[in-house]
Amino acid sequence: MKQIRAFQIGCGKMSKYIMKYVEELGGKIIGAVDIDPEKVSQDIGIVMDTEKKEIIINHVDKLDTLLKDTTPDIAIITTLSYLNDIEDILRTCIINGVNVITSAEECFYAESSNPTLFKELDILAKSYGVTITGCGYQDIFWGSLITNLAASTHEITKIKGSSSYNVEDYGIALAKAHGAGLTLEEFDEKIAAADNISEKERQDLIDQRKFNASYMWNAASWIADKMKLTPLKITQKCVPTTNELDLHSDTLNMDIPAGNATGMSAITTIETKEGITIEAECIGKVYSKEDFDKNEWTVYGEPNTTLVINKPDTVKLTCADIVNRIPDVIASQPGFIPTCHLNEATYKGKY
Repeated sequence: MKQIRAFQIGCGKMSKYIMKYVEELGGKIIGAVDIDPEKVSQDIGIVMDTEKKEIIINHVDKLDTLLKDTTPDIAIITTLSYLNDIEDILRTCIINGVNVITSAEECFYAESSNPTLFKELDILAKSYGVTITGCGYQDIFWGSLITNLAASTHEITKIKGSSSYNVEDYGIALAKAHGAGLTLEEFDEKIAAADNISEKERQDLIDQRKFNASYMWNAASWIADKMKLTPLKITQKCVPTTNELDLHSDTLNMDIPAGNATGMSAITTIETKEGITIEAECIGKVYSKEDFDKNEWTVYGEPNTTLVINKPDTVKLTCADIVNRIPDVIASQPGFIPTCHLNEATYKGKY
């Protein structure tokens, strides 16, 4: 197999591990871009905390030219969370014939929350013979682990899950998307109000590409697809998390006053034709000293089974999944393909 040549888009906290893992598996980072003036013109080795690699981070404005010059096998996008926010970058990659793998949470199953843009990009990707895939921590810990549990269950009535993560680990865009730092009134106005609407109003927002789905909206939809379930109704509710004491956020560069939003809990519920309910909660917030990552899922039925994982290293697990998935994306059929339609994720060791 020829060496995989990857292009890094976004040189923040996640890229440190992703670029390092790619090279340790035998791939090569051949280019990188960012919007941060403090990162532009740096060698990627500085971000990776390694020796210099002789690859300089350029401004994202140069992406089109750089992709034409370097012709990578795949671009790795680790910037923002929503499909609308990375649309232009995706289009640039596609028209340059470059496959894409991204940590953007909505891209894990974008068809359920932004079907209009999903279909446009799917058609475009197919016309250029490239593949787009979204994955990361959710690929395993909100996806295949749960469907594997389901596969060992005789009869299922409900799947219920909860996962927590520290928004400090993922950068300012994700922290703001979770409402961290807002007053409760601001949270109600900017975050929660989006869910206090009718089903028709929500569907109109989805059709108009204006709906900001919680991450579990896409994960629960992925589970339903993987299990060949037929969703009849899907809803979400976002509520703020708070802390009794002031809490400092390095990412937001502020002290969050006691009682203000430190993040949010988002609960997605899917009712299916088959009678199985999927209820999935993600809790993203600025952690206090007592908080830690936790992933807990229960499959209710015959029999009941509960899976609990305390203190997973969510950042490194996300990065490792992305890097291990790269050969699967390159080998996939063209289009916007969720990982539930790819082969099961496997440990690669080396490319």
